[in-house]
Amino acid sequence: MDLLQFDAKDLYYEKADSQEVEDLIKYASELYATGEAELPLLQAYLRAPESLNVLVSLNRFYYYQHRLTDALLISERALTLIRPGIDFPEDWRQLEREHISEAPKDLLTRIRLYLFTLKSIGFLNMRLENLELSKAIFEKLVSLDDKDRIGARGLLELVVRRQEAAEGIFRMPEVFG
Repeated sequence: MDLLQFDAKDLYYEKADSQEVEDLIKYASELYATGEAELPLLQAYLRAPESLNVLVSLNRFYYYQHRLTDALLISERALTLIRPGIDFPEDWRQLEREHISEAPKDLLTRIRLYLFTLKSIGFLNMRLENLELSKAIFEKLVSLDDKDRIGARGLLELVVRRQEAAEGIFRMPEVFG
């Protein structure tokens, strides 16, 4: 299944939240420059903990504030909310191509959201120097996406280079060969 050949249906941002939650997200965007956007975003989260709109807003806030651990927690939460709707295994390591290729076409938008969220988790782990986990995530995504529609191949190469560089720093030269 080509991950670009689909009709965009069930887009998370098209799902309306309550007016109160939408207002809190809007208010947070107005406060971003002052650094005070977190409180209204957290208030929105408390009112709608399963809203992907809220989770995406929180994730972006934390990422751009360089609070990568917090952004990672939010990405992981989003993944757990997306997964049941597409009937993927609980552990992404058990995900196989058949889960994607045999899924109904009307779920492809959600599947792409899941894969991009998993990519986000891999990227954040890479930034946090959790290179083994990041590498495993990118390897899984590359194995699932032979056309690299998700864009994990370049990130996998980057992680491998970072690991090789780190190993080179800690490897002792063989002096007594």
